[in-house]
This record gives sequence, structure tokens and C-alpha cells, in this order.
Amino acid sequence: MSKTTHRHFIITGLLLLAFTVSGSWNNLTTAVRVDIKNVTFYHAYGYLDGDQWVIPMKVYVSEPRPIQERAITALVRRWYDLDEQETEIFQSRISAFIADSEFREEVVFVFDDDSEGEEFRFFSEDGTPLRTNLNGIKNGTISLSRERAEQLLTQQNSRDGWLTIRAVSEEHEGTGRIRLIPPYGISVISDIDDTVKITEMPAGIQIVLRNTFFKPYQAVPGMAALYQHWHDAAFHYVSGTPRQFFNPLKEYLFHEDQGFPPGSMHMKNVQKNFLSSETWGNIGELLINDDYTFNQKSGQIADILEAFPERRFILVSDSGERDPEIYRELMRRFPEQIEKVYIRDVINDRERNPERLEGMEIIPARTVTRGVSQF
Repeated sequence: MSKTTHRHFIITGLLLLAFTVSGSWNNLTTAVRVDIKNVTFYHAYGYLDGDQWVIPMKVYVSEPRPIQERAITALVRRWYDLDEQETEIFQSRISAFIADSEFREEVVFVFDDDSEGEEFRFFSEDGTPLRTNLNGIKNGTISLSRERAEQLLTQQNSRDGWLTIRAVSEEHEGTGRIRLIPPYGISVISDIDDTVKITEMPAGIQIVLRNTFFKPYQAVPGMAALYQHWHDAAFHYVSGTPRQFFNPLKEYLFHEDQGFPPGSMHMKNVQKNFLSSETWGNIGELLINDDYTFNQKSGQIADILEAFPERRFILVSDSGERDPEIYRELMRRFPEQIEKVYIRDVINDRERNPERLEGMEIIPARTVTRGVSQF
């Protein structure tokens, strides 16, 4: 192993250790904690079940840890010889990894401009309020009647089904978005890395690390225009990227300069608290199970398809990982719903392995070569 590769693995391990312990030792960091807890509402969707809108949601509660951010950033800057821009980018992208995950938090939120001021929270089947786990995460579901949903859409002057929410529980702050998607129409399910954002996954870990943590994001040319062509579609972005990148990806992709249509976001649930047994199993899955992302994305996409049995779907991804195999299996399971699959071919399988992409629309792309970056 070369010194450069060895250093990459050491830094990756160091960051993983720093990220995972950041939420474990609250009693040791009291002096640097702040009062306000951030609530991340991952972009969600709602679907109709009879006369009720059902909205599955995920929230993350955390507190920033600026001293730890700066310390890790300074170390990585020296090891990787980062310039000023790269240093700023790195610190901004590790923020959610370093943040102190908040345990047993109950999140209360309201819809913006709601004249009734109705408060929502997650409950178990027996009516007990649900609180965040050791990793600061809580999954839950809320429901709205058709009449109530129409009222909120009118009050927010929403013409595209999007609603905004905000945390109102004590010491919490955060906003989120939910799209209520009707039972009929066209939906697009899209990957992110090397499909709408250039990551160069087939190039190897050294290049992926730089593109992920140090470099400005670069949109894939032409993909925003393709997505805008489906102007009446609902969008879902399903990615193997860890959920800790939600905010930087959301701010980049859905900014008017990029032009990608906003949609629900479904990402890899990477745990980071060593006191949680889920974390140890999660890290093990990441390190040794090649099927981890395959299963994650397959499950998340299947959930969307099952929520909208009457909608028609377009699936878009790239050939750099196992998405063609994921999509082929989903085409077998949901043949009446999936109308078309687009694959951006970044490894030239259209010539080297054409049977892998059989029956899929190929988007030609520059071939990504291991160890070589276009930047």
C-alpha cells in the first residue's frame, strides 16, 4: 500500500472515530455545548390512504460542536494540504457528522401559516409520545384529512403540493418540507452520485473522498434540463450517500443555479453513536457487506412504489455501482408501474457489457477510470 493510500485510510478511520464518538460522551463536552438543538426534517412525501393523507417522516436532533469541528478540520487540512476553499468546504460538510446527537428528544412541529396552530408529534400505537434514539433519530408518521390538507395548502399558497413545517418544541429549531403527491401521475426516482452530481465513484476512494469532502459540488451536465422536462412529475431522490450530507446536498441541488426539481430525500442511515448497538451493526454492514447499499436503496424505492400503486414511474441512475441490478429487480417486481429506466453509463458498459443495460435507456457519459479524476 502506498503512503498516500495509507494516509487516506488513516484519515478515513480517524474521521469515522471522531464522528461516531461525537454523540457518545455528552458529559465530557458540556462546556462547549450550546442551548439550541437543531432539528433536521428530511424532505418527505405524503400519500392518500382513503380520506387521509399519510406522511412518513424522519427527523434528526443534534447540537453543533464547533470546537471539535475546528480541531478535526485543522488536522485534516495539514494532512491533505488543503487550501482555504477546500478547508471551508470540509468543515461545512462534516458538521452533521461531528454534531452531538440528542437522545430522548420529543419534537413538536407545526405547519407554517396554520390558522389553527395545531401541534404535531409522533406517537406509538398506544399513544405514547415517541422520542429520538441514541443517534438522535426518530421515524414517525402523521396524518391529515383531505379537508385539513386543502386548508393548509391554501394558507401556504401552495400550488404544487409542497407544505413547510417548523419545530416549535422548547429549545428546538428547524424547518422542513413535505410534498403531498396525488395517487395518479408521473413520478421520477433518481440516484444522486454520478447521476445528478459528479462524484466519480468508479475512480476509487481517494478521488471520491476529495470530491465528497473537499471540492465544490459539480452537477452532471444536461441532467437538470432533462428533469425539468418532466415538469409535472413528482421527484424522489434515493441515494447511498449518508444522511449527514442531506443539508449540503439539498442546498446545492435545489438552488436555482442548479435547477434540479425538489423532491423527497431518502439516504443511507449511517449511525454514529458507539453507545448504540445499532451503530456497531451499521458500521459492520458498511465495512463488510457489499449488499448494504443494494438493500437500502431497493427497500426505499419499493416503499415509494407501494405507496403509489396507480402512479407511473421513471427511474434514473448510473452504471458505476449496482443500480442497474437494483432497477432490473424492481422492474420485475413492479412491471405495471415502472415505465422507463434511464442509466447514465459512466463505465462504458454500453460497449463492454451491453447485456447489463438491456431494456434500459442509455445516457452516454464520459468514462470514469480508476485512479483518474476529470478535475
